[in-house]
Amino acid sequence: MERIIFATGNEDKMREIRMILADLNIPIVSMKEAGISAEIEENGDSFEANAVIKAKAVMELSDEVVLADDSGLQIDYLDGAPGIYSARFMGEDTSYDVKNTALLKKLEGVPDEKRTARFVCAIACALPDGRVLTSLGTMEGRIGYEIKGENGFGYDPIFFLPEYGCTSAEIPPEKKNELSHRGKALRAMKAELEKLPETD
Repeated sequence: MERIIFATGNEDKMREIRMILADLNIPIVSMKEAGISAEIEENGDSFEANAVIKAKAVMELSDEVVLADDSGLQIDYLDGAPGIYSARFMGEDTSYDVKNTALLKKLEGVPDEKRTARFVCAIACALPDGRVLTSLGTMEGRIGYEIKGENGFGYDPIFFLPEYGCTSAEIPPEKKNELSHRGKALRAMKAELEKLPETD
């Protein structure tokens, strides 16, 4: 395995992924870096289904090993919303400041114990021989009361971690990767990749 393509164009996400998978010692490139441009319709009914759709679509275009993730925020008080629509909530081009402010408004007056939430990440790996591997990771927390922190992206500034007394955008990147849904799912996938004969 000469390299792995990660089916994303999100540079923040690529930075996290490269940090977490650094000891695989295999170059990890984005779709853009691999010269692949594709509009992929994520019409699955779960994070795992969407990750598989993305990984398989890019693998078929490249005939290389492809990783993809689908991740999002589930807020219990909102019946699990925005869930698999996290990236598309209020429109894909809407800034996360606007999205985060809207979610805080929906939870106005809701007490701590009802603000439970989690980040979920599914990782799929599509191999040229047709096999697909998947892994799942979660990070439990609560929705805070204000937007705080500069380290994270997306919904990190409103995702409060009670045991640390701060949002996931306020903890150092190394600590976040250790705790995060994406970190857990990627480490589980790394264990699967290390079992493949090509990586021996």
